[in-house]
Amino acid sequence: MFVISITGKKWSNRDPEAHMKRWSRFAFGVTVLGIASQIIYFITRWIYSGHIPNANMFEFMTLLSMMIIVGFIIIYIIYRSAGTGVFALPVAFIVQAYAMVFPWEAEPLIPALQDNWLKIHVTTAALGEAFFAVGFATGLMYLIRTVNFSGTSKKERRSIKGVEFTIFVILVVVGFIGSVFLFNGMDYHAEFSKDVIVPAEESELELEQVTTENVEYTLPPIVKPYNSEIVSMDSYFGIQKPLFEAPFWMQGVNAGRKLNTVVWAFIIGTLLYYTLRLILRKPIGASIQPILNDLDPDDLDEISYRSIALGFPIFTLGALIFAMIWAHIAWERFWGWDPKEVWALIVWLFYSVYLHLRLSRGWQGSKSSWLSVIGFLIVMFTLVGVNLVIAGLHSYAGV
Repeated sequence: MFVISITGKKWSNRDPEAHMKRWSRFAFGVTVLGIASQIIYFITRWIYSGHIPNANMFEFMTLLSMMIIVGFIIIYIIYRSAGTGVFALPVAFIVQAYAMVFPWEAEPLIPALQDNWLKIHVTTAALGEAFFAVGFATGLMYLIRTVNFSGTSKKERRSIKGVEFTIFVILVVVGFIGSVFLFNGMDYHAEFSKDVIVPAEESELELEQVTTENVEYTLPPIVKPYNSEIVSMDSYFGIQKPLFEAPFWMQGVNAGRKLNTVVWAFIIGTLLYYTLRLILRKPIGASIQPILNDLDPDDLDEISYRSIALGFPIFTLGALIFAMIWAHIAWERFWGWDPKEVWALIVWLFYSVYLHLRLSRGWQGSKSSWLSVIGFLIVMFTLVGVNLVIAGLHSYAGV
């Protein structure tokens, strides 16, 4: 609906401006209905589970999706820019779809999560990241709007490759979501067993022990865990056994499954990207650009900057200050160099540099937009990569 509102000038035979306003109001009204349904879900799940729904990946990503819409609504009310919804709402939709690949069940909180500071920490961090998401969406819109896709200079080719790579990364995430839904719908299942050495310091008997652990796959095992045996495996596309074994240095029982997930994400994402390229017969960004031609690049640049400027102090409070207060209550220390803490600090430092360059060096336009895009990719790695790949005290979020 937002796309229709900003493209109406090209095909409305009556009053293009009235058409744009009418469809913008209609699209915004539907967005408000959407956020109302999310808020009702949030409240009812809170009542049902007995705790604020932000304790695992499904709940947190759902909360982040809701906060992205809240951030978009605030920005829309300030700037009345229908174009912002063209990319901001799909980002929220992808985040919500990503949440749906995780277990939905409401579970009791572990002791470390049973504190009000957790609620404040996670909620404000999500709101700050939501404004970063809006800044990312409008920054990417600016780049697609201004890049010369027919240019041949080195700088222009580099910009085209950068935009296409960003779109490719988004499609990889979509590919991961799609593959999980596809094979879950097919009720796919595979299971492997693996001998795991338990060090003496971690053993109750204070002796080195060897235990057998099983790992279940819901995606077909292109890669199986290192030095593991097949317990059961459904065939897929006529394939009866895994194609590869995880490298020897991937010793964790879940390492092979995580690598397998990454492989599937890249396979599906690559197929999506090149299928679209084949259908469109030109870069995907070049196909999107005509939709954005009526938008003022300076407005997009300003909205991107203001979104990040709004999100930064909220993120500072939620992801750093409130997080340290909660860490002291849960683990009796303010800072412990846990991977999630380190990457939250990296995100904060990156956006600090962004604001410094924007305000003191006058970095506007494409430079500022590239930073907004890169910054949110770092945010997503912090949310996805750190939670699901790197072990740490925040690993509960990857259940």
